[in-house]
Amino acid sequence: MPERVKTVFFEDTDETPASGKEKTTTAKENHETGSIKRKNPSKEDDKKKKKKRKHGEATDTSQQQIPAAAENKPEPPAQNSEKEKDTSKNNVSVASDRPRHKKKDQNHKPRKDTKTNFNSLKEKAKTLYEIRKKLPIFPHADDIRQNLRKNDVMLLIGETGSGKSTQIPQFLFNEQWCRPTKTKVTQEDGSQKEIEVGGCIAITQPRRVAAISLARRVAEEMGTPLGSSSPASKVGYSVRFDTSTSPSTRVKFLTEGMLLQEMLRDPSLTKYSAIVVDEVHERGVNVDLLLGFLRNLVSGKREGRGGVPLKVVVMSATADMESLLGFFQEGYRGSQTGVDAQNSTKTVTNGSEKKDDEIAVCHIKGRQFPVKTIYSPEPVHDFVDAALKVIFNIHYKEPLPGDILVFLTGQETVEALEKLVNEYAVGMDPALPKIQVLPLFAALPQAAQQRVFVPAPPRTRKIILATNIAETSVTVSGVRFVVDCGKAKVKQFRSRLGLDSLLVKPISKSAAIQRKGRAGREAPGQCYRLFTEKDYLELDEVNTPEILRCDLSQALLNMKARGVDDVMGFPFLTRPPRESLEKALLQLLSIDALKESGKISPVGLHIAKLPLTPTLGRVLLAASEYGEDCLSDVIDIISCLSVETIFLNTTSEEKKEEAEIARRDLYRREGDHLTMLATVRSYAAENTDRRAWAERHMVSHRAMQAVMVRLR
Repeated sequence: MPERVKTVFFEDTDETPASGKEKTTTAKENHETGSIKRKNPSKEDDKKKKKKRKHGEATDTSQQQIPAAAENKPEPPAQNSEKEKDTSKNNVSVASDRPRHKKKDQNHKPRKDTKTNFNSLKEKAKTLYEIRKKLPIFPHADDIRQNLRKNDVMLLIGETGSGKSTQIPQFLFNEQWCRPTKTKVTQEDGSQKEIEVGGCIAITQPRRVAAISLARRVAEEMGTPLGSSSPASKVGYSVRFDTSTSPSTRVKFLTEGMLLQEMLRDPSLTKYSAIVVDEVHERGVNVDLLLGFLRNLVSGKREGRGGVPLKVVVMSATADMESLLGFFQEGYRGSQTGVDAQNSTKTVTNGSEKKDDEIAVCHIKGRQFPVKTIYSPEPVHDFVDAALKVIFNIHYKEPLPGDILVFLTGQETVEALEKLVNEYAVGMDPALPKIQVLPLFAALPQAAQQRVFVPAPPRTRKIILATNIAETSVTVSGVRFVVDCGKAKVKQFRSRLGLDSLLVKPISKSAAIQRKGRAGREAPGQCYRLFTEKDYLELDEVNTPEILRCDLSQALLNMKARGVDDVMGFPFLTRPPRESLEKALLQLLSIDALKESGKISPVGLHIAKLPLTPTLGRVLLAASEYGEDCLSDVIDIISCLSVETIFLNTTSEEKKEEAEIARRDLYRREGDHLTMLATVRSYAAENTDRRAWAERHMVSHRAMQAVMVRLR
């Protein structure tokens, strides 16, 4: 079965004539999310629409407005600096007379804000300002501003609890260099064109939940509404399937993949004055690519920005500073003859500094309370059962306040433990505090993810069951106890199968320290490790960079689409083996994504705009050539592949037999993909109680809801 991927498909009102074909609607690729949008051939099909099945399950994606706060006076809106324009069109011919998904108005403009209570936002901001002043990073705000006035690159190591993720953009957005600048650039024909450069700060995060929750918090601290809730909003976010910004957005949190998608349209990132790359130590493929592109931008000639510099701040809690420093120094060394890059640094460590030229290096101590570590006396074979025992042992013996954060491997183990905890809580002594069990994993709907940040009701202990999504970036207030299974799912490319697999493997020491730190953010805490101390000492020091253990075909296609022809000479922070690069190039060549010369082909350009692996992107483009029915079916199948497995796992023989009977009407002898298609159709046709339908067929209702979100 192909690897799981994420995709989204929306309808649009724009059309592009398809060459050589009549009576065929065309699709425009959404450059913000890389989606294919389907449109009906004509208004005459309106009657047919009502007779066709509809997939769009109503999903409330509106964000509850949370007040936001600011230490500074509001700036005037940056005119047009944040308007996302989709000006290019593709030639993929797609027709659909069965629009099963709700229309989204891509040209929607924010209405005049008549509901936002700005006075209450400012009052909340004043309260939060007193809290901000106590953060370890706050006294160094002036040093950080001064460094970036003189240098284009800053490397910042901010320990857990320092406040770097929320405070750095607030320190910078009122700086003079962070305001929009009118300048001229030279076009291909030699003429001059006036453009506006800068005005916005982008802060990248490795995960959706971190980008959204941090945007909410910063909006609250700056005293501004969040995103598209108000045209006066200064803070927004952009993640796959969900973008919330306004024309006046000055601070934008987004995932690394979304910023890479923006670089397809705007390689010079002209909307931004600064890019803040957070959580670099996680070392995903996207962050490695992003660092390479940013190094080229800051050390290049800046023609695309009219000479206006781009400021880059690279932040991490545990990253190896020496490797990052050498990485950016090498970029300057390659672009500036006669400059001794080894000496081009400026170091600030909690106020003390050594002055040089090009790169500022800062180290901010964190605010960490003592955390007691309790190891398992012997190896644990069933960490779900072991975690269950530890949870209730804590709940029975430890008084409130004190929430519990449990780190597990994935959605399956989270849901299994959630069920067990709820079952055991039924017979609990009424005199004990109540239990509120909250799951947290990537595939969880956003509204459910945000519940973990809401304080528990009186006499209630929150038990948060999370994957490594809660390891960094986000802070869940109230946590005093951490239960760590010591494992995580990691992506591993299996060359024999030609597929990426998610394998459960031991975490690194660095990750274990990060997990432990979650218990000491607000008060002394305890960390229960479900592995022995001997096992801990044998762990790797840091995580293996994803670029060394995954299929590189998608990464190389992204590079080719952004104009990098010499992939062997690209500045990787960690260079992958030459053999892996060659295999990926051959894979792209085999699906016509590259020409024989090695340059990207028109097909490859279309695939690069889709949030899919190159292979599945090629399948989608091929499906569009066979008519609307084929395309719609392929979209349904890919949507199933973009979430965790839609079928509930069955371990016992009895459960397997029960599942066989329950799913008999869904199975198709042609294979798994058509079984998925039949499941989506049956689920979408259920108009009464879809949860009950899912239980009857032993299908994950949560996963099917996620499929429907992607089909909207």
